[in-house]
Amino acid sequence: MGDTAMNATMAGVGRGCSAAWRSSVLGALTERIEHDLILRLAGDVRGRRALDAGCGDGNLSIALARRGALVTGVDCSPTMLAEAREQARINRVDVSFQEGRVEDLPFEDGGFDLVLAVTVLCFVPDIDRAIAEMTRVLRPGGRLVLGELNRWSLWAARRRLKAWLGSRLWREVRFRSASELKEAILASGLEVGTIEGAVYYPPVTALARLMAPIDPHLGRLTTVGAAFIAIGARKPNPGSAAPSAKPVPQ
Repeated sequence: MGDTAMNATMAGVGRGCSAAWRSSVLGALTERIEHDLILRLAGDVRGRRALDAGCGDGNLSIALARRGALVTGVDCSPTMLAEAREQARINRVDVSFQEGRVEDLPFEDGGFDLVLAVTVLCFVPDIDRAIAEMTRVLRPGGRLVLGELNRWSLWAARRRLKAWLGSRLWREVRFRSASELKEAILASGLEVGTIEGAVYYPPVTALARLMAPIDPHLGRLTTVGAAFIAIGARKPNPGSAAPSAKPVPQ
């Protein structure tokens, strides 16, 4: 899908879907679980130069800024960026938002200590180029944190059905497994560390409330059945020997 089509899709459904999703009990609970995992893998961000790649309406960017990071958000949609700037103003945090594509990031080499991309690569046609760009803008020793939609989950099956029924959003999504994501990250020269899952309950509010307390424990055991996968990786320092990657939890 070309940039114009992608912008139209995300601008057309992104803002409304995000607001409606977060206002629901299921959406608020699920997003909290996902963001808690992403922020835990990000670690201590105080004083760190952080890039939120594919920042959308800026929700994660704002969370990082509140934790003391020096945050830049980049997105291909001017509509989403306008919403992100407004949300940053409302929340009284300082975030720099710029228009750009994750496959061609408008930043210098090694400019960030931390790069995060959450539910972004599933919309990107060239995942290898996108990860290569995120690797490029990371400093040696810097950290990449990815959050993506798992190929193997009840949520993915439901979303595929929506795509088959004509959903503009889910028709363009590509779901990937933890193993596929790990391979793509390793191919960029990064060292893969933590791989965890989240959101093991089906998309049913009552079951989400029931299972949410044990969700983090399941995430440390396996990615099978998780709707969301988070991976932490590190850019090696020049001359350092790369340790072997941890196996993907099954």
